[in-house]
Amino acid sequence: MNLDYTAEEEAFREEVRAFLRDKLPKRLSDKVRQGKNLTKADMEEWHAILNEKGWLAPHWPEKYGGTGWSVMQKFIFETEAAEAHAPRIIPFGLSMLAPVLIKYGTEEQRQHYLPRILDGTDWWCQGYSEPGAGSDLASLKTSAVREGDHYVVNGQKTWTTLGQHADWIFCLVRTDNTGKKQEGISFLLIDMKSPGIEVRPIKLLDGDYEVNEVFFTDVKVPVENLVGEENKGWTYAKYLLTYERTNIAGVGASMAALDELKRIARTTKRNGKLLIEDPLFAQRLARLEIDLENMKTTNLRVLDAAGKGGAPVAESSMLKIRGTEIRQQIGDLMRRAAGRYAQPFVEESFEEGYNGAPIGPQWSGTTSSEYFNMRKLSIFGGSNEVQREIITKAILEL
Repeated sequence: MNLDYTAEEEAFREEVRAFLRDKLPKRLSDKVRQGKNLTKADMEEWHAILNEKGWLAPHWPEKYGGTGWSVMQKFIFETEAAEAHAPRIIPFGLSMLAPVLIKYGTEEQRQHYLPRILDGTDWWCQGYSEPGAGSDLASLKTSAVREGDHYVVNGQKTWTTLGQHADWIFCLVRTDNTGKKQEGISFLLIDMKSPGIEVRPIKLLDGDYEVNEVFFTDVKVPVENLVGEENKGWTYAKYLLTYERTNIAGVGASMAALDELKRIARTTKRNGKLLIEDPLFAQRLARLEIDLENMKTTNLRVLDAAGKGGAPVAESSMLKIRGTEIRQQIGDLMRRAAGRYAQPFVEESFEEGYNGAPIGPQWSGTTSSEYFNMRKLSIFGGSNEVQREIITKAILEL
């Protein structure tokens, strides 16, 4: 595919830049740039701005509210939004559940849930991982037993990102214990206000509460909340994970982070000379830039295949591996650039309204928090070790 922008794509890029200049609140972009914690209201505000413009769901079909953008237009928007330090769009409803509903759900489910995702009525979270079923997701034990016109759900999910804010959760549950462990899994939509659901936030290394444990005790779920066929949930889960792994790669975010790192390297001195003049640092920076350029091409290929109705498995896993490794390497180089200022961080400094004196350069205040937070990338969405197994099986057809 041609990776050069056409005149129409250049015009579109200018349109996106103008929109971001006019509509992205400086208060939000400043918080993203400074590594401050975003509130639920912050994320909902940007969600609403994009929805009003009609740019919230670029990968959806137009008849359900999509933009009709080409692969290159989607890439341009993602890149420009990251460069402008726009808040990330919470992916669970828009980029994970919606593609599953569009492909496997009923028309009634699509007509009910998709508009509510767009207008922000429903905030979704993902119920996949369990204490004994993370990378080995097929070992999940959360059960759903059909009793008349309801399923009764019992079990536990963990690492449920932003589940403390969620109105609904899409869940993988076990509906049959016979046969292979990949069989007997179903895909349920569960109202988080249902009796019997308990959410317990988990405090992370960076001091934030981003993930949660979710407990289900005799939770009743209407049968019409089943997506697709009973015991076919593993098929839908794999389709969803293709979209999740592409999102985790975060090409736009990595490009913005690399640009910031290059700026720091050209303006920060260590032992009397600029970081960019340090041969070892410069070599690491160059290696990162080369790897990122390669990943951009892979990202476009995966988006192109997905846009044509495919679900590229091996390519998506490759993108997830390299994307997460590159993002972690950028964080590591940022930490090295900050030197001794990367070690201490004050938890309160990431909250809105903090007025304490900065320690070291302003940009160095979030390096340790970012470094800790980025450790998760190579684990969630299917660990990188598991991704290598997927690639091997897909390519060698084992």
